[in-house]
Amino acid sequence: MRKPGRKNFVKREETEQHRINEKITARQIRLVLEGEEPKVMTVAEARKLAEEQELDLVEISPKADPPVCKIMDYRKFLYNQKKKQKELKAKQSKIIIKEIRFGPNTDDHDFNFKLAHAKKFLEEGSKVKAYVFFKGRTIVFKDRGEILLLKLAQELADVGVIEQMPQLEGKKMIIMINPKKK
Repeated sequence: MRKPGRKNFVKREETEQHRINEKITARQIRLVLEGEEPKVMTVAEARKLAEEQELDLVEISPKADPPVCKIMDYRKFLYNQKKKQKELKAKQSKIIIKEIRFGPNTDDHDFNFKLAHAKKFLEEGSKVKAYVFFKGRTIVFKDRGEILLLKLAQELADVGVIEQMPQLEGKKMIIMINPKKK
């Protein structure tokens, strides 16, 4: 049973980033027109100009004194803004970090197998985080772990650049390798 006074849905209002037409509260504005000097006029005059051109009066800079407005098609303006944001988002590159785990007693075959994977990751443009995990008492073999990671970095020198030298963090010795710029 529904409780009295409760609504089944939430009414969403379109939130606009800019004040347009009747929502502009200032008495006077600075109107910017294409190819003309900005003019200071009342909101009513500017709105009348916008209606004659069948466009919207949009407040661009509300904090200026007087506020700056422009006559334009507001829907088209919003569309172009969204389009620009989408293009910028598409141009951003996401950094992917791939991890490779070794033990302090890793054999040559396993090392070569993981080395091939690391090369593939770097060629794809991903960062590689290689680490030696010391289980239990194997922590006494820190030098083996460091030698192993430096050997990996040396093998990957043609496709990657060391970002961070081997460092011991708790039970892990970590090295970071970035792909070489093409």
